[in-house]
Amino acid sequence: MSQHNIKLYYKNVMADIVGDENGITTADFKKLAEKTTPIIKQINDERKAGKTPYRDLPFNDDTVKEIKKLAGQLKDSCENLVVLGIGGSALGNIALQTALNPYMYNIDSAQRSGPRLFVFDNIDPAQLSSFLDWVADKLDKTIINVISKSGRTAETASQFLIIRKLILDKLGPDGFKNHVVAITDKNQGTLRQIANDADLKTLEVPDGVGGRFSVLSPVGLFSAAMCGIDIEALLEGARDMDKRVSDEDFYKNPAAINAAVNYHFYNNGKKNSVIMPYSYHLKDLADWFRQLWAESLGKTKDLDGNDVYIGPTPIKALGATDQHSQVQLYREGPNDKLFTFLEVKDFGKTMPIGPAPESAPELGYLASSDLTSLINCEKKATEFALLKDKRPCLTVLFDKVTPYTIGQFICLFEVTTSLAGALFNINTYDQPAVELGKEATFALMGRDGFEDLAKQIHPFTNVDGDFLV
Repeated sequence: MSQHNIKLYYKNVMADIVGDENGITTADFKKLAEKTTPIIKQINDERKAGKTPYRDLPFNDDTVKEIKKLAGQLKDSCENLVVLGIGGSALGNIALQTALNPYMYNIDSAQRSGPRLFVFDNIDPAQLSSFLDWVADKLDKTIINVISKSGRTAETASQFLIIRKLILDKLGPDGFKNHVVAITDKNQGTLRQIANDADLKTLEVPDGVGGRFSVLSPVGLFSAAMCGIDIEALLEGARDMDKRVSDEDFYKNPAAINAAVNYHFYNNGKKNSVIMPYSYHLKDLADWFRQLWAESLGKTKDLDGNDVYIGPTPIKALGATDQHSQVQLYREGPNDKLFTFLEVKDFGKTMPIGPAPESAPELGYLASSDLTSLINCEKKATEFALLKDKRPCLTVLFDKVTPYTIGQFICLFEVTTSLAGALFNINTYDQPAVELGKEATFALMGRDGFEDLAKQIHPFTNVDGDFLV
């Protein structure tokens, strides 16, 4: 059976389109190919050596069986699935749900093929309390999916402690055991200890897979399976793309070209990377991409210990919405951005536009068309306008948004990130700058062992009335 696919279109970053000053010349592209080709082999060798275990996630059939078995046990009696996580423990779940289930999934039972899904990736007390007021009398039909490799992430731990108390008060220890699924480290950590003590159902965060690379693990796949998404097709698409991005022929490898183009523009004054889906279903992939790009590529030092302060800044936009909020800046502001559009050929719906009223004949040009044509014309028009102002543009073309093509997209951009990190000669997989903020939170919340740090923080965080107006 033929599958829908995605492809990378890169003509509109070339100098023939946007000029030598803002584009990539044929000679530049040849040099990029020469520089990137050995990097492809390097990344492939690292994968074979087990240094990039995220690459193997689409091939783990045992994990798929385990997830589907657990989802099968829980799904029929579950009306509400609540995911507690932050960053890589939440953004992928949200992206998959937005991409692959109907817009009205949570509202309209006729459009729903699993429980309602609620993902709490923040600790706003007003948001959580509003939800808990609603769900408190529905806990017997609710599954809580807490995701944390260590269990010590303050945001997720605090959410979990609140909901744990609520479940224990309402349903008792057996209710807690039967209504919580923990996704955490296989052997160690706070959440693993809690899960073992309470005999919770568990799935594993794979060793060596950072949160931003974990969407094709149980971290992202469990909620997807519970909500009726075909996770086997998702992984099949990722496996297909894995072949394409492993190709050591630069000119046939979309991840290599994508990484090389981004690398070139970063080093030539375009340090901002805008991703702009022309599809509501793809909008949360932009959030997922922002974490992947920012956390992986924002680094002070290179692998040789030199201070480099690398970091292309990811920016999200949504077509056609942000034509009316951001494009003015993008066209007339500083020419310091590379644009990546996501374009969908077949939306699955056409939505013909109704006739124009007699009083507004000027709208007649719309009446013979449909929303698919309009949104794709909007994309082409925005791209044309940017190109007129010498702004380089890439496009990822989706035949259709399906689990298979979403799997392809995830793999494409994960491997693009690995290749870009190698081109920048940085560690793509650590995130040392995240730790100080975490430790400062511990200190401000009074955690034992962080007293000295708390003393350092207070002079900066206590409000000085002399500066308050």
